[in-house]
Amino acid sequence: MPVIKLTLISRSCCHLCADMEAALAPLAAEFGAAVEVLDVDDDPALVERYDELVPVLLHNGVELCHYFLDAGRVRDCLRGIGFSGE
Repeated sequence: MPVIKLTLISRSCCHLCADMEAALAPLAAEFGAAVEVLDVDDDPALVERYDELVPVLLHNGVELCHYFLDAGRVRDCLRGIGFSGE
């Protein structure tokens, strides 16, 4: 089974970003998902798209949630139920 990759668009000194990353870690571990954390401020294209929305969690470029972790939606994605981000 291929590893599911999630992308967390974050920024330094952002408490919501740190909170989402911490809340996501157990879910990712439970399902064996890989989480790539990108700093929004390192890429002008990310700033243009996500500046005021961080943290943003993506799967295959499709937004799962922003500001706060939507654990139910992430679980559905990780289970492959009801989410078509591929």
